[in-house]
Amino acid sequence: MIGNVRGESRTTIPGPAGKLEVALNLPSSVAGPRGIALVAHPHPQQGGTLDNKVAQTLAKTFAALGYVSVRLNFRGVGESEGTFADGVGETEDALAALAYARAQFPSLIAAPPVLAGFSFGTYVQTRVARTVAPERMVLIAPAVGRFAPDPVPADTIVIHGEEDDVVALADVLAWARPQQLPILVFPGCGHFFHGRLPQLQRAITGMWGR
Repeated sequence: MIGNVRGESRTTIPGPAGKLEVALNLPSSVAGPRGIALVAHPHPQQGGTLDNKVAQTLAKTFAALGYVSVRLNFRGVGESEGTFADGVGETEDALAALAYARAQFPSLIAAPPVLAGFSFGTYVQTRVARTVAPERMVLIAPAVGRFAPDPVPADTIVIHGEEDDVVALADVLAWARPQQLPILVFPGCGHFFHGRLPQLQRAITGMWGR
């Protein structure tokens, strides 16, 4: 895994449905952060939290790339108050977490954020992108078979496991095809990228400059 990542801090902030738990990972660059990366976790009703290993990998990857990484527990998860709201309320939660990160780093307020998500979190991020134009999007195992995400920018990084038994690769290809959107497929990999997280991190880092 990539190093050069400073310690994580957690707090609760006012959110649309009550308290909202957020976590920040800061880059170690002496030059200061290059932007903010907002990370969204998988489905809250299926055990998804900000401690999900893929979400953590995304946060650490972007901190290592020089971004302030902010992720949140959606409403009803962990210390976050409220109840599941079908992605609509969770979009509001994500926007609140982004606003908090921007308030902590005023020099980055005008910088377009990176929007990254895993599974259900990818759906939320496509909704966030309706309000906030991203620098770039990173979608891991996009939940296209269960939700209807919006089209995404052409430079979006999409990574999926060949043997994903939660979101079929065929569904992702059907979603990507009309957009002519490339998909990076991990052969022999399931939905949660067990044993493949270092490879996932390297893949994102290697594609970031493209």
